[in-house]
Amino acid sequence: MFAETSAATVARHRHPAWKVVLPVGGHVTVGEMAAAGVLVPPQLDHACATSSAFVAVFLEPWCVRPGLGLSRLESSTVRRLLDALGEDMDLAALHREVSTVTGEAPVIDPRVAHAVRVCGQAKQLDAVATEVGLSPPRLRALVRSTVGVPLARLRQWRRLRTAVAALPGSTPASAAAVAGFADQAHLTRVTRELSGRTPGSLKVHAASGTLRP
Repeated sequence: MFAETSAATVARHRHPAWKVVLPVGGHVTVGEMAAAGVLVPPQLDHACATSSAFVAVFLEPWCVRPGLGLSRLESSTVRRLLDALGEDMDLAALHREVSTVTGEAPVIDPRVAHAVRVCGQAKQLDAVATEVGLSPPRLRALVRSTVGVPLARLRQWRRLRTAVAALPGSTPASAAAVAGFADQAHLTRVTRELSGRTPGSLKVHAASGTLRP
């Protein structure tokens, strides 16, 4: 979850997750679309801007019914989702409410669930494939056909989340090492690609408690 207390603009990026952008009293613009709120699908190359404070929540790609594209959210829906999130930032309640808007997501193959859960760790793909009884090429194909996102991209996303969690009280270089990135430059490049931001800007919000991995 990422939140800001003022209007913001985020550079072009492409994240491997669903993103729900919920402006607080304003609107959000994604490309040519302007709305009270938006649901952004995984792998969509886009820039994003809000006219007010906002909350952005990322959901794993298998947590929303597949087949949906970039979708407007009406102001009444945005209010309902923000109410579900509440002051205590109840992400589980928000996810349940999102499901009433998008429909229930299908249950994914347990082999895929295991692979994406551990893909951010320091394991080699061969080891992960062996754990689920598949060859590496078959595992990659199964993840992509099931989730719609390459396993390598999901691995980067998991590592970015680990780095974000390590940013408070740490340097970007240290966070990069903890998360398994080659160096700080690698972390910076992936952060820009997946979030349109820099590790430094994420650190500010992580330290203030507005960003949750």
